Amino acid sequence: MRYVLGIDLGTSAVKAALYDENCRKVCDAGKEYPLSCPQNGWAEQNAEDWYRAAAACIRQAIAQSGVRPQDIVSVGLSGQMNGIVLLDKNGAPLRPAILWCDQRGAQECEEINARVGTQNIFDITCNPALTGFSLAKLLWVRNHQPSLYDTCRHIMLPKDYIRLRLTGEYATDVSDASGMQLLDTGKRCWSKQVVSSLGIDASLLPTVYESPEISGRVHETAAQETGLPAGIPVAAGAGDNAASAIGTGVVTDCRSFLTLGTSGVIDTHSDTLRVDPQGRVHTFCAAVPGAWLIVASVQSAGLSMQWMRNLLFPGDSDYAQVNQAIASVPIGAQRLLYLPYLMGDRSPHMDPDARGVFFGLSSMHTREHLARAVMEGISYGVRDCYGVLQSMGVMPQEMLLCGGGAKSPIWRQMLADVLGLPMRLLQTSDSGALGAAILAAVSAGIYSDVRQACAQAVKTGGITQPDPAAGAAYEAFYALYRRIYPHLQMDFKALSAL
Repeated sequence: MRYVLGIDLGTSAVKAALYDENCRKVCDAGKEYPLSCPQNGWAEQNAEDWYRAAAACIRQAIAQSGVRPQDIVSVGLSGQMNGIVLLDKNGAPLRPAILWCDQRGAQECEEINARVGTQNIFDITCNPALTGFSLAKLLWVRNHQPSLYDTCRHIMLPKDYIRLRLTGEYATDVSDASGMQLLDTGKRCWSKQVVSSLGIDASLLPTVYESPEISGRVHETAAQETGLPAGIPVAAGAGDNAASAIGTGVVTDCRSFLTLGTSGVIDTHSDTLRVDPQGRVHTFCAAVPGAWLIVASVQSAGLSMQWMRNLLFPGDSDYAQVNQAIASVPIGAQRLLYLPYLMGDRSPHMDPDARGVFFGLSSMHTREHLARAVMEGISYGVRDCYGVLQSMGVMPQEMLLCGGGAKSPIWRQMLADVLGLPMRLLQTSDSGALGAAILAAVSAGIYSDVRQACAQAVKTGGITQPDPAAGAAYEAFYALYRRIYPHLQMDFKALSAL
């Protein structure tokens, strides 16, 4: 029996999972590492922490599985997108990595628009200049730490630092590179226009591969540090959203999945390049060669639920009381609405200044009403994202559902009713690691392509059908929900300036 290893580098922890050649999970191991926020709006991690944790997880997974190391034939990578790691000529980090959630690059976005052109950067990268992307962070280092920038010889994305330590290769994949805002997303290569307009040395950028391609092989030092066999291939891998699309089987046109985690993200596969002209959702390269991924995100989905639970239902670690409370309240929460913008909004408003709002709060409302309003507000935020996808011609027949929030039957039914779509559960909770492992299996020749591997590996569960009567009841509240943000948009900006 042959085995493949999927490594998923998250923001809070890394996971290493072993799968057999049929992509059935044998064993996994995880390890956390610290996050540093040296200033308000900043987020950093030490890249070496990532590799130490990954190496420890690989050793642990192999030891616990009983799998012979020589039977492991390939490695795949998935990881947090949009970060930036700057390395010296020897491949050593020059400073802590700047992460996806770091917001320090607002002035650099203005620089991008001025030097490349607001429409040009959108046309080339399929996205507007945003602080969340790697490019703004790179320019911030150049503007604020020029001597350090002058010493830089390589620019990496987070998961690709793990690849470097495993193989010695400076490489990335098209899906992760899409989030740097230096890639021509339609042509799937670095954009000479963006690079030259901003005066960036193209030699700093890694080689770009399609996700299932072999990007390097495990060298002797890494083999000693991890227990992996030397010489086995490492697939190019994918950014976390693209890897999760593989792990959920979203690999055919207009197929979508919704992850209910800290954020609520709809990822949709597209066989053609689809871009929202208003920039309300992101378009990236998919991990399937020649395809793209449309990403829409409710920034504070599970985060809103966690915030509400901690305030109103302390000690309810499994959300049992929360779900029971929500079930006891009718649709509309007695005319109470919630805007889920605790950390700003990403889709469809792209507004970092937006904040959470309870609208219609009355003395008769209880914690049960607030809990219901929060879950409904997040669901309306997902509906906003789905509406943008519909305007782009994306019409999925059902929505695959994963993440912690998917465990709630009442939330599954609410989403089915609000969106008017069947919600189908997935049997795996490790879609990123599974996606990385599938890419590894393809790179090793176990499967001929990604779609064949997904047909074998991805298993789905039960389905929740929408209730038309409930959907009609939600529709009236959703119409009012949509009117609240435009009335408050300028007030959010004024609040942020106080």
